[in-house]
Amino acid sequence: MKAYITFTKKEFKEMVSTYRLWIMIAVFLLLGLINPVTAKITPELLKNFQMEGVEIIIAEPGPMDSWMQFFRNIPQMGLVVLVILFSGIVSNEFVQGTLVNMVTKGLSRKTIILSKFTMTVVVWTGSYLICYGVSYSYTEYFWGNSKIDNLNFSVFCLWAFGVILIASLILGGVLFRKSYGSLLFTAGFAAILFTLGIVPKLSKYNPILLASKNMSLLQHHMQVQDFISSIMVTGVGTVLFVVAAVLLFNKKEL
Repeated sequence: MKAYITFTKKEFKEMVSTYRLWIMIAVFLLLGLINPVTAKITPELLKNFQMEGVEIIIAEPGPMDSWMQFFRNIPQMGLVVLVILFSGIVSNEFVQGTLVNMVTKGLSRKTIILSKFTMTVVVWTGSYLICYGVSYSYTEYFWGNSKIDNLNFSVFCLWAFGVILIASLILGGVLFRKSYGSLLFTAGFAAILFTLGIVPKLSKYNPILLASKNMSLLQHHMQVQDFISSIMVTGVGTVLFVVAAVLLFNKKEL
């Protein structure tokens, strides 16, 4: 346990020194500001571009518009930044040759994988909470959030999808030893999920549901129980990815 804590601290310091932590915070802070502000000013911008003689009926923006921006921007931009920044979380150790020294000094391979997974999840969680907190605060200021049901659960679902992407990055890094290999593995995993999403009988088990149907939950087109199977599959998939990464890493030549 002591080795795990020590190596996790080392991972944190590395994320600070390589600016990954600061980039994540900056990006998600910016997204947190953009979400409600975009919802607020978009109608005014559309009015300014309205052509003479053409009447456009524009509904007044509300809190639902702000959260629509949130659940659009995080999957399309936030998760992309996460995947790109941490695509080399394992593979860079192979390239730099630092793993040999750590293992020969008695650090277990399992500890390396678990520490990297833990620290990446911590950074993702912290950045995501910053984004959520800023979006929530500005949405509350502009309109109030009292009429939004199931918001926290919907936010949790998107967070859980980010965690399984991190697990796939870790496994991809072990399998291919290159950052682009890890990136392609995760992209392939996401592509498979999107493809399976077109099969109605599988949709309720698909982890992609957690990142694509959040607004359906807020708008009462779907219920909390509709996401339970997907959450369970996502949790099991995350554990399997991490376990597979540990087992394969134990057999890898450093």
